[in-house]
Amino acid sequence: MSTNSQMTGKVCLITGANSGLGYQTALALAGMGATIVMVCRNRAKGEAAQAAIKTASKNQNIDLMLADLSSQASIRELATAFKAKYTALHVLVNNAGLVLGERKLTTDGLEMTFAVNHLAYFLLTNLLLDTLKASAPARIINVSSNAQGFAPLDFDDLMAEKRFSSMRSYSQSKRANVVFTYELARRLAGTGVTVNAVHPGAVRTNFGSGTRSLFGLIARLARPFELSPEQGAQTIIYLASSPDVEGVTGKFFAKKKELKSANQTYDTAVQGQLWDVSAKLTALES
Repeated sequence: MSTNSQMTGKVCLITGANSGLGYQTALALAGMGATIVMVCRNRAKGEAAQAAIKTASKNQNIDLMLADLSSQASIRELATAFKAKYTALHVLVNNAGLVLGERKLTTDGLEMTFAVNHLAYFLLTNLLLDTLKASAPARIINVSSNAQGFAPLDFDDLMAEKRFSSMRSYSQSKRANVVFTYELARRLAGTGVTVNAVHPGAVRTNFGSGTRSLFGLIARLARPFELSPEQGAQTIIYLASSPDVEGVTGKFFAKKKELKSANQTYDTAVQGQLWDVSAKLTALES
């Protein structure tokens, strides 16, 4: 891997960094000289990925922090641990996500898909905002999906108590990523911290293929036609590092270009409502 010093001195925190898009993003930014903080749930998998990135990038500044992003207590512990060790954060990549074949609840009593895919982004970002602002110019990248176009946010059933389907819950959570991005961009105006959402493309990972659902079937059938994780990570890496997007904020990207998201995502009332609901569900003062 060719090393350049484009990101030397920059601290980058990446969730779900031991495989797939998160791993490829961490590897690329490490190759540019960044200090990488990998957030993983499993210690053995995290340590293996950490060692591989150190070797491939010839960069020893690769840290590992463990967190279960389905647990708000664990997310708070992660933020506290990060701040105890680092005084700066230049890039936050909210990447970790999941899709489930059945409705499950977190330890906080919340529907798992929405909790991990959206509320974890919301809570972790808010807990690290003061550090990001102090490190400006800084960037936040929320990994969403084109699935954001498949299901509207239903504020009467965000927890899928009335009806659950893998695709509906996943799509709602990915739409929430975009809505959150737009609202946060407005709140961060003038701070030097930018925030953008990204559709990485249909990527060949194990994501979703284990679920016994229509989503899982589609995931398995689509596999031969999908991008490699390395290809899929390109727009995330671009948003994290490129001078071309310095100061660009509140956008939805795919293939390094701005993309229009679902109409509902641009509704400022929806943006404000999601923020308030999310703040309540995470016990964060809004």
